[in-house]
Amino acid sequence: MAKDFLINTKGQPSFGVFADGVEEINHLDYDLRNAMDRRLSKLAKHLKYNQFQFIGLTSPELIIGIAIVDLKFASNCFVYAYQPSSNKFEEFSFIQPFSCKTQMSAKPNEGIATFSKGNNKITISATRTPRLRAVNVELANGFKVDAIIDETANYNPLVMCARAGYTGWVFTQKATALVCNGSAHWDGDTFDLEKIGTLASVDWSAGYMRRETSWNWGSLSCKLNDGRRLGFNLAAGVNETGFTENALWIDGDLYKVDMVDFRFDRYQPEHAWALRSNDGKIHLSFEPAGQRKEKKNMLIAASNFTQHFGRFYGDIKINDEVIYLDGVWGFTEDHYAKW
Repeated sequence: MAKDFLINTKGQPSFGVFADGVEEINHLDYDLRNAMDRRLSKLAKHLKYNQFQFIGLTSPELIIGIAIVDLKFASNCFVYAYQPSSNKFEEFSFIQPFSCKTQMSAKPNEGIATFSKGNNKITISATRTPRLRAVNVELANGFKVDAIIDETANYNPLVMCARAGYTGWVFTQKATALVCNGSAHWDGDTFDLEKIGTLASVDWSAGYMRRETSWNWGSLSCKLNDGRRLGFNLAAGVNETGFTENALWIDGDLYKVDMVDFRFDRYQPEHAWALRSNDGKIHLSFEPAGQRKEKKNMLIAASNFTQHFGRFYGDIKINDEVIYLDGVWGFTEDHYAKW
């Protein structure tokens, strides 16, 4: 049975990996204090809480990334699309001061995350019954996505909460290689997401994150030659205080992965990455094909963000099986943030 609330009656979060999930992230019940143990106000708890949701839609014909980020003093949304056959790439990014016209549910599997600015609107809505996640993007230039991510059959997300710094914590729920259908309209072309073999990844994260942090991340969703769905989520630099967010999925079955080392040259973005896990399950290289990059240096916050899309090669070992990847499309990321 899923845990009802992350924060208990004493104002403390539950740490660990939750096989049955968490219904609600009741962050305002947290007993938030500063480094000198002074209890902070309800307003401070509201302003220091960060939340985001990222959706990745991946197929051999089309790759789409969608994110809504709520930092309270501002909210940000980005959408990008990449077509491997033509190397066509387009991105869109929007900011709302003080998170105007931005809403994010406290429930990972229910409610709405939405962002709008002008004639641009992005909505991610999840329902418990039936267990579906709808993604709707309507941009002023005509770019449009209407997708349904199916979370009904053998849905086993990685759900965990770990300490962040001296007084904070981060909750995350992630799943990859999820069945997806719907359509995307881009620059006069219409794509049937099911027909082109699209699979989805979902990242729902929130918490009192370190004031200054950085991480590397890798994600994959693909269909193997035998028809099975394979996905992974790998990260280093964040959510590693006693637990990790590293996992593999095969047809929805979850397999945990140990710590992962990301080797790459930050200043040579076209060079390949190497990803290796301590338990030997991951032995991969990643060849970038393109990137979505953004640098923002404001008075109270900063972000140096690079998300690559490209191809994975190498071996994944699960139990007695070795799965070889030969140019499967996925994501990596190199991110510095000061919240």
